[in-house]
Amino acid sequence: MRSSPPANPSTMSSLSSSSKKQALFITSLIVLWYSSNIGVLLLNKFLLSNYGFRFPIFLTMCHMSACAILSYLSIVFFKMVPLQPVKSRHQFFKIATLSVVFCGSVVGGNISLRYLPVSFNQAVGATTPFFTAVFAYLMTFKREAWVTYAALVPVVAGVVIASGGEPGFHLYGFIMCISATAARAFKSVLQGILLSSEGEKLNSMNLLLYMSPIAVLVLLPAALIMEPNVLEVTLSLGRQHKYMWLLLILNSTMAYSTNLSNFLVTKHTSALTLQVLGNAKGAVAVVSSIFIFRNPVTLAGIAGYTMSVAGVAAYGEAKRRFR
Repeated sequence: MRSSPPANPSTMSSLSSSSKKQALFITSLIVLWYSSNIGVLLLNKFLLSNYGFRFPIFLTMCHMSACAILSYLSIVFFKMVPLQPVKSRHQFFKIATLSVVFCGSVVGGNISLRYLPVSFNQAVGATTPFFTAVFAYLMTFKREAWVTYAALVPVVAGVVIASGGEPGFHLYGFIMCISATAARAFKSVLQGILLSSEGEKLNSMNLLLYMSPIAVLVLLPAALIMEPNVLEVTLSLGRQHKYMWLLLILNSTMAYSTNLSNFLVTKHTSALTLQVLGNAKGAVAVVSSIFIFRNPVTLAGIAGYTMSVAGVAAYGEAKRRFR
């Protein structure tokens, strides 16, 4: 029996070096995704609640403007992903519909940050799977296994408990936060329906490229009508605080970085990995916000949020096993 030749040490060393570089690259992407997600959330809170910049619609418009410009540069100039053209008016109408729903979710989330602590905002945001399951059933009649629906019970129960134990509870802020969460779930289901055919599918970066300018066109008149003194106050704040413009630009750039890193992490790992990381990200955001903004928390609030996150994790596992 002939023995196999010994492994080439240089080949093994090369493979080891390549795997280390890949691991370092993925770790860097995850760090970028975490810092962008948490950074934009905390900066939104700081600008809207602690800095006197009380214009959530205009802030969302700044985010979408940055996404439009940076998406164009990333796709057209830097060729990060191939450009996928819009093929028909019908497809454009679908993208515009998604853009309007997306605007509603982001604006609602930013409005809620004016009135609610980040920790409670994240607890309410954890109910996204619940609304996704509801909209998927109502719009596509898609049913999940009973175990999957059972996993949503602690998600909702956790938010109810957290609401009762939240010292900074604000009804209007809570309604806006729930509305934003529902709109986010509605957008994900609607996207699956509207862009489901092979000829119309767009990756998330191309979808953002087309959605962002539409969002700006929708948000600009809304900001001028509903926030009539936005330009005057923004310019005044810019003169009073020398870092105002820097914070606004950094915040808007982070909004794009969140979308870019989300796409890259999913591409180089998996959607399941992103879901697990997302659950942990919420907990990190909660702890960070408590340390930074010093908002009071109660045991009931902590217990409710923990229950919601555990329910989301169980829901994700149930969907994976019973699909």
